[in-house]
Amino acid sequence: MAYGLGDVVSMRQMLLSGDAPEERKRVELQKLDALLGFCESTACRHQTVLRYFGEEHPGDCGECDNCLSPVDTWDATQAAQMALSCIYRTGQRFGVVHLIDVLLGKATPKVEQFNHQQLTVFGIGKDLAQQQWSSVYRQLVAAGFINVDIEGYGGLKLTEAARPVLKGQQEVWLRRDAAPEKRRATKAERDARRKQPFAGANDDPLWLALKAKRIELAREQGVPPYVIFHDSTLLEILNRKPHTLDEMGQISGIGQAKLAKYGDAFLQVVEDVANGA
Repeated sequence: MAYGLGDVVSMRQMLLSGDAPEERKRVELQKLDALLGFCESTACRHQTVLRYFGEEHPGDCGECDNCLSPVDTWDATQAAQMALSCIYRTGQRFGVVHLIDVLLGKATPKVEQFNHQQLTVFGIGKDLAQQQWSSVYRQLVAAGFINVDIEGYGGLKLTEAARPVLKGQQEVWLRRDAAPEKRRATKAERDARRKQPFAGANDDPLWLALKAKRIELAREQGVPPYVIFHDSTLLEILNRKPHTLDEMGQISGIGQAKLAKYGDAFLQVVEDVANGA
C-alpha cells in the first residue's frame, strides 16, 4: 500500500496544524479516518474499497495483502456491541470523540449537557483505552457496520449490518494493534492484576447469585449482561454487601438510573443469600 498507519497519523497532525477553515478540517479529518480504517481493516482490500463507493465484491480477491498474509486479529465482538450500542443509545448523531467519552465514563460538559451519564452504556468500556476505542470505531466504519454522516458534523449512524452484531448473532474480529514486546508484557501483567480480585469468587454463593440475577435481567431486556452491571461492579457488591439503596449507590458503576432500575433487585439477592434463602 502507498500509505501506512504512521503516514496517515502524520497527515492528521499536519491537517490540524494548518490554516484551513474549521469546516474544511472537519471534512478532511473524516476522510482521513476512512483511510485509516481501510489501513486497519482485516477484510479483503477490494471489498473495502468497493463498499466505500456503494458497491459489493463477490468474495476475497486472493491478491491483496490481507488475502495473501492474514493479519493478527482479536475477538472484538463484545467491544463492537458496546461501540454500536453507544451509537444507538445516544441517538445516532454524535461523533467518535463524544462516544468514547461516554464509553469511558467521562463526565464532560457535553456528556452532562445531554444527560448521557444516565445511559446504560456510560462507563461500560473502561477495559479499553481511548486509542483502542478509536481503532475499534474506525474498523467498524471500514467493515460497513457504521456510516459517518459528514454533512451531520461527523455523527455516526448504524447500518443494517450492525443488527446481527447487536443481537449476538454475528462475531466481530478486528485487527490487533501492533505493540512492542515490552508493551505486550506490561498488558499481560495488567490483565493478571485485573483477574486477581476475582480469584475464588466463583466459589462464593453470593457471587453466583449476583451473576444469575444479572443474566436473568439481561435476558428479560434482550441486552448483553455487561449492560446491566460490569463484573467489577458485581465484585464490589460482593465485597461490600450493601444493605440500603444509599449504600448501593456508592458502588462504582451504579449511577442514579441503574440504581433506580436494578438496585432493589440486587439488594434482595444480597439479603436472600445472607439469610440462606
